[in-house]
Amino acid sequence: MKQTTKMWIGMTILAFASSAVTGAVVKKTTTNEAPTPIFAPSPVAAAAPGGLVDLTAAAESSVNAVVYIKVTQTGKTQRVTVQDPFSDFFGDFFGFGGRGQQPQQREYKAPDRHGAGSGVIISSDGYIVTNNHVVGEADQIEVKLNDNREFKGRIIGCDATTDLALIKIDGKDLPTIPIGNSDELKLGQWVLAVGNPFNLTSTVTAGIVSAKARTLGANGIESFIQTDAAINAGNSGGALVNEKGELVGINAMLYSQTGSYSGYGFAIPTSIMNKVVADLKVYGTVQRAVLGVGGQDVSNYIDNEKAKGNDVDLGTVTGVYIEKIYDTSAAEDAGLEKGDVITEFDGKQVKKMSELQEAIAQHRPGDKVTIKYLRNKKSHTETVTLRNSQGTTKVMEEVDLDQLGVQLKPVSDEEKNTMNITYGLTVNAIRNGKMKTAGATKGTIILQVNDQKMNAVEDWEEAVKSANQSTDRTLWIKALTPSGRKVSYVIDLNE
Repeated sequence: MKQTTKMWIGMTILAFASSAVTGAVVKKTTTNEAPTPIFAPSPVAAAAPGGLVDLTAAAESSVNAVVYIKVTQTGKTQRVTVQDPFSDFFGDFFGFGGRGQQPQQREYKAPDRHGAGSGVIISSDGYIVTNNHVVGEADQIEVKLNDNREFKGRIIGCDATTDLALIKIDGKDLPTIPIGNSDELKLGQWVLAVGNPFNLTSTVTAGIVSAKARTLGANGIESFIQTDAAINAGNSGGALVNEKGELVGINAMLYSQTGSYSGYGFAIPTSIMNKVVADLKVYGTVQRAVLGVGGQDVSNYIDNEKAKGNDVDLGTVTGVYIEKIYDTSAAEDAGLEKGDVITEFDGKQVKKMSELQEAIAQHRPGDKVTIKYLRNKKSHTETVTLRNSQGTTKVMEEVDLDQLGVQLKPVSDEEKNTMNITYGLTVNAIRNGKMKTAGATKGTIILQVNDQKMNAVEDWEEAVKSANQSTDRTLWIKALTPSGRKVSYVIDLNE
């Protein structure tokens, strides 16, 4: 089970309900059309009459659509410097040179990493939704169905911001779960958690909805369903099902003092899942709408001000207090200001930040929505056109790293000594692409990209991804030529 490093009161920890490796995979597509849902709600039987809730039908129908996912992350091979610990002692004695002997370079392969989690089949042709932290860095994915059939899985797309991922297996007429509306869940409503905790496949636990729109600070966007149905290691990516047998959430985390279940689990609602999964299928990345405000729950703002000895009267005790308006954002165009309180978004009442995030997450850049807010305790309504993180309404695509045309590796110890550097990435191979056009050659050492030091190839990939999502979409590169001359390259990702 992967655990976050965030500590709560006492020994309480927030843990991912999975033992899987983590990471992200991106995919580029040129499709510009809005995606259509790859699944639709299906009619299901109602709960048993007479006030009693019969969960047997929901359990029997859902367990067949929840799969067991085994993942493998191949250990990386790297060169390490080793020094014979006995060379200083025996070298001179036996006449082998002894002191001053150069360290040796040897290859070391890290062991493969293995993990496991769960997934939910959402279409009969093999699309499966799971968590990003289950499959994000997997080099191999094996999917086992409840009837013991096994398939190889491939990643369609991952989204670390919501911790969701979409994978695919080659199958037909596979069992599925009808998709329910998580917005309709009520506190105290019975739900089932279906998954594979501790490798105990096809396990079903029952509980109630304990809370909605919870934030835990683990993901960029979160509005968790909290439940006391038991969720443990291996449940990640499994189904949270209502008494009708409808999928209402994807199990993701647990709240625990030990790392195992001790009271509460958390699931990503289908209100967020539906749009994310549809985007991943069509674009390979999420077309995320951005309002362009920073803020906090009104209740938290009032408490903080009271702690400072200030009296606050915003005209409401619920909503989202705006602390910042970002430049060139939808909020700026709409005339929102610091100190405003958002109370409604696109017809939905907003009582706290997590509810606003959940509502925005259901939209794409270019969508027009209405926002109600209070300013000086007076209500206002504005129509807003949402944008993406680049400040436009265009379809965002992940950069294909192959377009840059370079293969990189960490600088060797010899290069560090020769160039008098301590970090960097060497261009190991180059072909026609943006880097070659900018002037890079084989042997060029990349030191920094947008002020981020390059210690590993992952640093390069992350820098490119971050630049792609920025407003200017530019790579500012500091490098050394093979002769040691300092150079700079500017790569425009828009071209």
